[in-house]
Amino acid sequence: MRHAPLNTPAERAATEPGATVADLGERAIIARIRERLPSDPAWAVVGIGDDAAVIEPPRGALEVLTTDGLVEGIHFDRRFSRPSDIGWKALAVNVSDVAAMGGAPRAALLSLVLPPSFTIDALDELIDGFAALAREARITLAGGNITRSPGPLVIDVTLTGSVRRRDLLRRAGAQPGDGVFVTGSVGAGLAGLEWLRSAESGIEGMDASVERYRRPMPRFRIGAVLGRARVASACMDLSDGLADAARQITDASHVGIRIAAESLPVDDGARNWFETHGRDAAAAAASGGDDYELLFTVPRKRAGRLRHVRQHARGVPITRIGEITSERDAVLVRDGKPEPLPPGFVHF
Repeated sequence: MRHAPLNTPAERAATEPGATVADLGERAIIARIRERLPSDPAWAVVGIGDDAAVIEPPRGALEVLTTDGLVEGIHFDRRFSRPSDIGWKALAVNVSDVAAMGGAPRAALLSLVLPPSFTIDALDELIDGFAALAREARITLAGGNITRSPGPLVIDVTLTGSVRRRDLLRRAGAQPGDGVFVTGSVGAGLAGLEWLRSAESGIEGMDASVERYRRPMPRFRIGAVLGRARVASACMDLSDGLADAARQITDASHVGIRIAAESLPVDDGARNWFETHGRDAAAAAASGGDDYELLFTVPRKRAGRLRHVRQHARGVPITRIGEITSERDAVLVRDGKPEPLPPGFVHF
């Protein structure tokens, strides 16, 4: 089979080893991204290619909107993360926010701020990583923007989702006596990053923690079920750590929280890492970000509904770790003795 000749300079440049986005050009970059994506669903009336995207809202549902950006040197390091990991994570952090609201993710806008030296191969990998999670979560890339960066690589994503009004979850709503639960395990994101930065090859069993840091799996299925089953009174994701999420919920709900250190489901590799370095595993895991699990509260009268949530969790553990209190403090209880929760991650 004979192939058509490459007619434009951009098309010819893209075939050269080490070719960069500067060789390709903005329009060709957009066309290349579009080629790597599936066809738009019927509700995406206008997708990539016009001045703006146009989508049809789901009947009877509220729109959930969120945006988050990843900046090279702050949120990722290209020495440790492959381009496909960066693309995956740029979408994952936004999907986690929608999940914490009880919503189902739907359409995304992707803005790429690219250094001229960013290679075409790396661009393809980044889009493939983004598209892999988009397929998993049934998200359509509806548009975005391409611009040049004189400095670091920046990936900014805006995500829309949908949720029925009665299924909406918020940080506010926790009441004294509610149980406190967390999905999955905590500490892996922080431990994986610390291991990558230190390159201590003598400590084994860190592969799962490293992968959790590079490609976190947002709990979008569990978040949607928590909303539909009206189980949770309050919910938040753990992008900035369990301790930070606990304080955010207590501040919004005007309550306190007691978390049992021995109940925290600390990732096995993370526990080994922290304890090898003489750190308390529970405190370190609670303070670390990049876990993207869900922290939520459940009133006693709704506790029976958790069985339904667990049936749809696809094997992801859901662990009770504490209780909401009327005292306005956030504490970690160890051997019956309370101590302040450690700080979570903050940018400033």
